[in-house]
Amino acid sequence: MIRSGLRRYPAQLARSLTDAPHPRHGDASREPHDRFADPAPVAAAWLGHATVLLRLAGKWILTDPVFSRRIGPRIGRRTYGVSRHTPAPIEPANLPHIDLVLISHAHFDHLDRPSLHRLASEHTTIITAPKTGDLIPEGFGEVHEIGPGEAWKTHGLSITACEPDHWGSRFALDRWRGCNAYLLESDEGRYFFAGDTALTRKFETIASEGRVDLSIFGIGAYDPWEHAHATPEQAWRMSADMGSELLLPMHHSTFELSDEPADEPLRRLLDAAGDDVDKIITPDQGELWTP
Repeated sequence: MIRSGLRRYPAQLARSLTDAPHPRHGDASREPHDRFADPAPVAAAWLGHATVLLRLAGKWILTDPVFSRRIGPRIGRRTYGVSRHTPAPIEPANLPHIDLVLISHAHFDHLDRPSLHRLASEHTTIITAPKTGDLIPEGFGEVHEIGPGEAWKTHGLSITACEPDHWGSRFALDRWRGCNAYLLESDEGRYFFAGDTALTRKFETIASEGRVDLSIFGIGAYDPWEHAHATPEQAWRMSADMGSELLLPMHHSTFELSDEPADEPLRRLLDAAGDDVDKIITPDQGELWTP
């Protein structure tokens, strides 16, 4: 892991010095893209890394929003860390109004404060892991911390926090922060967002409570981080063990956080699925998928 970090991070930090500063505040004008004008009852779009836009129970839900060119610690208006391979497929100003934002944990590639600043709205609610609410910028209507086994409910939608095999500290010493996956349930079905997790059997009990229509699992950043991030084969196994009908892969080919080639995770996932490859959803970044 040390060799892996030394190969990447010094050069990335050096390039941080030439980056333009991040926008600090929300976008001045909001004009949602036409693709969101007449949404289906259920829809999903992968926007890169762990950012997924979901349509469920008449609401637009966004997971772990990261739209920044670079992720990492921020000093002043400049971020020092890892840059994106490709730009975000859509800017926050062109999203539909976001009703809910789900934050899985406090790592910089999942809780990106510059992106949250751009999404801040008094009509948007944040659901986040325990002891991470202090990291959420001001400007949101409500911020709720829930831990594994706890649920937050609104009209037609229930969101239950589940326990992944991961950790939630933002820096080395704040080990008290929590880490969540989320099960979303409505009349339209059951949907699961894993956040970050290594291989675990903790999600298997979800299958006993009913079919999961769509699971969203990370498939990248496993070399040499398999103790923290599932391999593509492990993600496929966890999705199958919870009885998921479909799998939407995420957390790959967006930021260079590990040593595997950018195109390897998806290739390995498709191979692992074998004859069930049609259960894997692989839209282009920003493309809206509907059942």
